[in-house]
Amino acid sequence: MGLSVEAFVLLMLVAAIVAMLARHLRVPYSVGLVVAGITLAFLPFAPKVELTKDLIFTVLLPPLIFEAAFYLHWKELRRDLPVILLLASVGVLLSAATTALGMHVAAGWQWPSALVFGVLIAATDPVSVIATFKEAGITGRLRLLVEAESLFNDGTSAVAFGIVVALAVGQSLTPVAMGATLFLTVGGGLLCGALLAGILILIVGRTNDYLVEITFTTVAAYGSFLLAEYFHLSGVLATLTAGLMLGSIGSRGAISDRGRDAVEAFWEYAAFVANSLVFLLIGMHEAHQNFAAVWVSALAAITLVILGRALAIYPSCFLFWRSAFRVSLRHQHILFWEACAAH
Repeated sequence: MGLSVEAFVLLMLVAAIVAMLARHLRVPYSVGLVVAGITLAFLPFAPKVELTKDLIFTVLLPPLIFEAAFYLHWKELRRDLPVILLLASVGVLLSAATTALGMHVAAGWQWPSALVFGVLIAATDPVSVIATFKEAGITGRLRLLVEAESLFNDGTSAVAFGIVVALAVGQSLTPVAMGATLFLTVGGGLLCGALLAGILILIVGRTNDYLVEITFTTVAAYGSFLLAEYFHLSGVLATLTAGLMLGSIGSRGAISDRGRDAVEAFWEYAAFVANSLVFLLIGMHEAHQNFAAVWVSALAAITLVILGRALAIYPSCFLFWRSAFRVSLRHQHILFWEACAAH
């Protein structure tokens, strides 16, 4: 079943109460939502909401990506771009390879299944990462590294997923074909986001109506995602690019001062709604899972994901140890554990 108006109202009521309790008890809001979702699933009046790909990726993910990217300032991002890109590309591939090899050897999975799982689990979840760092009030370079890497690594994961699925169904892909897929998926996603955001920045500069400005940013968030996905490109990178451009370029006069405050307030609330629904629905969905039947594979997967993430973070950051991009060990540890928690 889809998300009805009645279900939405009930879930938002629960989310508001959990937010108040979480702040009072000083517990992570996302954890409180999952617990509330599990509890809600066993109540007789619990809404029946199917946790579908369209609901999560098409409805709830774009506002979370856009809102996070809107606050990423290009000057700060540019300073750490080499580190972020290495973690989001080579790091993701190292993590995926480690997990896939381990599931093949330790759990006895066939290579196609192990590779698909490794690629799917390698990218950190931007939803939980962004939510956790907001709750903790973390700012500065650490938040930039974690949030930007979690946003960018989805593009690598999407490309790698397409390649391993093609190999799993028997298609033969040459290195040239793989490179073309990488270029089209990533480059096309960035182009879709930049193109739509550029057009909207030109238009939004002609108005001082903050409601119209909010509307244009909404079109940018969802329009860039849907445009990229329509052409089988990276919707996450498209929305990320649109949010980054509107946040960095739009603030230089295209969006009015009053509009800027209104846009920020709107997207803060939109992210709150999306986060709340995601974690409540995850709790409701997982409440009836039979974990006893898969605990061995689950334990092996958790161990391998942790190992893979360690191999992704520490060697990658070591390459920058003697450079201006050096990442402190403390930040590396947080990058490692936050990413593990985000899985």
